Amino acid sequence: MSSVAEFFKKRIPVDVESLSELTNEPVPNHLKLWWFCLGGTPAYLFIIQIVTGILLTFYYIPNPDQAYESVRHITEAVPLGWYFRSLHKWSATLMIVAVILHVLRVFFTGAYRKPRELNWIIGTFILFTVLIFGFTGYSLVYEQLSYWGATVAGNITNAVPVIGPILANILQGGAAITDNTLTRYFILHIGVLPTVLIALLVLHIIMIRLHGVTEFAVNREGYETSKTFPFFPNHFLTEVLIGVVLMIVLTSLALIFPAELADKANPLVTPEHIKPEWYFYFTFRWLKITGLTVAILSLSFGGFMFMIWPFIDGFIRKKKPGSEFSMFIGAAVFILIIVLTLWEAIATH
Repeated sequence: MSSVAEFFKKRIPVDVESLSELTNEPVPNHLKLWWFCLGGTPAYLFIIQIVTGILLTFYYIPNPDQAYESVRHITEAVPLGWYFRSLHKWSATLMIVAVILHVLRVFFTGAYRKPRELNWIIGTFILFTVLIFGFTGYSLVYEQLSYWGATVAGNITNAVPVIGPILANILQGGAAITDNTLTRYFILHIGVLPTVLIALLVLHIIMIRLHGVTEFAVNREGYETSKTFPFFPNHFLTEVLIGVVLMIVLTSLALIFPAELADKANPLVTPEHIKPEWYFYFTFRWLKITGLTVAILSLSFGGFMFMIWPFIDGFIRKKKPGSEFSMFIGAAVFILIIVLTLWEAIATH
């Protein structure tokens, strides 16, 4: 054994003690509270997305004439195909939920403030990328929702001032939905978006390592705010436990609520009532209330303000030290999104 260890030590000259010290940085005690540990959950779910996505691409055919039937084949004929498709669907849903919850936690605890403003911007790009991931994912099934959702997305993109028509043309492969649209969505979903998301996650983690984890004064019995605990094995085992629980939850959802197939996309038949996935409900309802142009301008402005909010908050707190105005704004916007989402969920038109 010593000779084997010596063999690898010479060929992989890594200082084990230095590496252990680097990776075993003490973790603030407040991370023992589960709602402060939501950052690792999306990463775990993303790994499941990658594994199940690769398995699905062995059988999926990104062609309008064959896409729907290939998904049917995966669901009904491929051994355990229904299970891996269901895992892919539910891990995508839970990943979006986890990212949203993580963003909310960071916002309402003020963890985006100086000097972490740039990491907040990276986090908002991660959120936007994950939402686009979800959109391109359900578009590939080529159900009625897939086709008409892509149609609405193309119309919205085309209505964006100046660059809209160019972006819509690139996204659709033409002025409208074409046979090439599905191929472009497929390339985005399995190539472009995973690459972008991995790059953003690496940047996000690097920034966390550079600045360290935000420390909070959590006054709760059993959690001394002045102490830390080791990353390995304490926090590492916590993350492993979260992973096991998530796998049990995902398997349960896949068994109880397996991914199904709706009607095949038909460009000649416009559905009477069709809605996007739940995470786009609020935008869909806002679009119905305000109209296309106003919705695009207001949502674009809102997204931009959301991204640069740490700097706005910094300006407010500079003028009025200790101000928590951001919390009131955040709560108001969150309530508005919930109301619009529920409204769209129960509305029939």
